[in-house]
Amino acid sequence: MWQLRVISLTLCFVPSYQQFPRLCATRDALRAKECCPAWEGDGSACGASSGRGFCKDVEVPDQPHGPQYPFSGLDDREKWPLVFYNRTCQCVGNFMGFSCADCKFGYFGGNCNERRESLRRNIFHLSRAERIRLVSYLNLAKHTISRDYVVATGTYQEMENGSNPMFADVSSYDVFVWMHYYVSRNALLGGPGNVWTNVDFAHWAPAFLPWHRVYLLHWEHQIRKLTGDMSFTIPYWDWRDAQGCDVCTDELMGDRSPQDPSLLSPGSVFSSWTVLCSRAGDYGDRGVLCDATGEGPLRRNPGNHNRNLVERLPTSAEVEFTLSLTNYDTGAMDRGANMSFRNTLEGFGDPQTGLGNSSHMGMHAALHVFMNGTMSSVQGSANDPIFLLHHAFVDSIYEQWLRRHRPTPSQYPDADAPIGHNSEYHMVPFLPLYKNREFFISSKDLGYEYSYLLDSNQRLAESMRPYLEELQKVWPWLLLAGLCGGIAAVTIATAVLTAKRRYRGLHVDKRKNVFALSESQPLICSSDREETKQRNYQTTI
Repeated sequence: MWQLRVISLTLCFVPSYQQFPRLCATRDALRAKECCPAWEGDGSACGASSGRGFCKDVEVPDQPHGPQYPFSGLDDREKWPLVFYNRTCQCVGNFMGFSCADCKFGYFGGNCNERRESLRRNIFHLSRAERIRLVSYLNLAKHTISRDYVVATGTYQEMENGSNPMFADVSSYDVFVWMHYYVSRNALLGGPGNVWTNVDFAHWAPAFLPWHRVYLLHWEHQIRKLTGDMSFTIPYWDWRDAQGCDVCTDELMGDRSPQDPSLLSPGSVFSSWTVLCSRAGDYGDRGVLCDATGEGPLRRNPGNHNRNLVERLPTSAEVEFTLSLTNYDTGAMDRGANMSFRNTLEGFGDPQTGLGNSSHMGMHAALHVFMNGTMSSVQGSANDPIFLLHHAFVDSIYEQWLRRHRPTPSQYPDADAPIGHNSEYHMVPFLPLYKNREFFISSKDLGYEYSYLLDSNQRLAESMRPYLEELQKVWPWLLLAGLCGGIAAVTIATAVLTAKRRYRGLHVDKRKNVFALSESQPLICSSDREETKQRNYQTTI
């Protein structure tokens, strides 16, 4: 634990580079409806003077969406981001970011021309130092105010069309908590209790997997910039056939509190975390957005969940059945989709039959329900750091499906998906902008791989890596101990041999003296001999 505190204190002095860009959350930017900040490298908008990008009108497709959301012009997320901005930075080449200051996923270096593949590892294959670093980075992100982003606490209408900006500062970690809340929140139709619940711009439809892929990549990217550790990757928790929450230990994501099983152990740094944007029912009753203030401690009670919804954690057989489904999505492409890989992996299709609208939740959704706390709320689930480990594994299953079935881009729907999920729709609420279809591609094209998807030799070497690293750290001490042990053994052996030689020499001398005495004495009569023996014995004593 002291190592964790040292790392955290050291990293606190590193500036944070971090869902609204702070530079675009001003009255002037909102009134102009333009988010084209200057790149710090040359002072020009979008780094135009250096050829990194340029300010461009946002193009939003007009393909129809499905009937699940029957409104138009009521929600700020519709045709994202046009309600707030109609001009943003369009980056070129390998550049990325709201000001084109960053590199595309998989690229590094000042000119973004260094291609590098990162490896996401099984959390149980991390060395002890890597586990400490992971928890430290999470805790640092939770307690560092985002330098680049703020979050909206009011609708565009409540902001008086930009004249009265309503944004809040939150930590780098909580930016992502807010993003997951905002994309999945209810649509506010006006007034307390007047909400539309059957809408989600990142769940229950085709964009579920691409959206969460970008979410993890963007989160990973921000942690790297925050810490300066460009080798950082999100580990995954392989929960297939698990009997309980294997990662719920104080060394990792936090054990149970002995006083209250719904809280985390005080031995975990996560026990002091405060959640936000987790009270969906309350916001709906009041007809408001989350105001990004603290809402109490992180809660978790794994295994004590509603067994009528989830019987157990997913099995290897269920994962394999899900991977065998050849269609990415089907029918209305919502929770009722039958034989849909997306719907089954998301958890609304039965992982044994593939039929939609299952009475039991499986796969991805089963984990959320099983955690029975903060994780079981869609809008607030990202407050729990287990969310990242869980979704990294879900993303790896998505990756397996892409490699096995090699879908063409046309398998991702252009039209008639639930609102926000068509191929060319910009993902809510990302700035910079990303389109759904852009992430219907292999992780290797985005610069990362999963350790358990490596070939057998690489996989074996990877599983042995943490043990070899630990051995490498202690081998000088083992060598020194071996040398000391060898010297001690030689010393003891020498002493034993010397003692033996001395003992043998002394024994030989005594034998010589006895023989000489007996030979010098003449044979005598028995009476005289008994007297002599008695006398000699006493003399010896």
